[in-house]
Amino acid sequence: MKGMYHIIVQNNKLRYEMDIRRNITIIRGDSATGKTQLINLLEQAAVFGESSGVDVVCQRPCRTLGGNDWNLVLPNIHEQIIFIDEENRFVKSQEFAAAVKASDNYFVIVTREDLPNLPYSVDEIYGIHTSGKYHDLKRTYNELYRIYSGTSFLGKVRPEAVVVEDSNSGY
Repeated sequence: MKGMYHIIVQNNKLRYEMDIRRNITIIRGDSATGKTQLINLLEQAAVFGESSGVDVVCQRPCRTLGGNDWNLVLPNIHEQIIFIDEENRFVKSQEFAAAVKASDNYFVIVTREDLPNLPYSVDEIYGIHTSGKYHDLKRTYNELYRIYSGTSFLGKVRPEAVVVEDSNSGY
């Protein structure tokens, strides 16, 4: 899969809207910022379908991945956007990193910890920004924001070697 995908996940109280640009996107944030709620909404939509009251709008199918059988499920998923919650310890494993590298899916990983086995870009690390009151009866609108700014170091630093996350990075 290549390209940018715009994703909207919403029910009658919450709305998450994001753009996914690379194969690995990280969502970070403190407790009670809505990270796990996003995963829960996606799981409800997958299990209960239209009767869940959750709308998922995207050009590609969006789904969650978790549990002990992730390595049996992942090889059968193609060209989808896969959301993974931080409670799944397999995201830190070398086996998962190899599976991501061989996959044609995009991955959105919710975590507070670093993932040294995965080649993700600092430009694709986001936090959830909430406007409105949390757990209020009014619709809450959540959007992702960049944690690291787009500061450019061109012309200031001349490295001898540059290590990039993939062959399509432009370097």
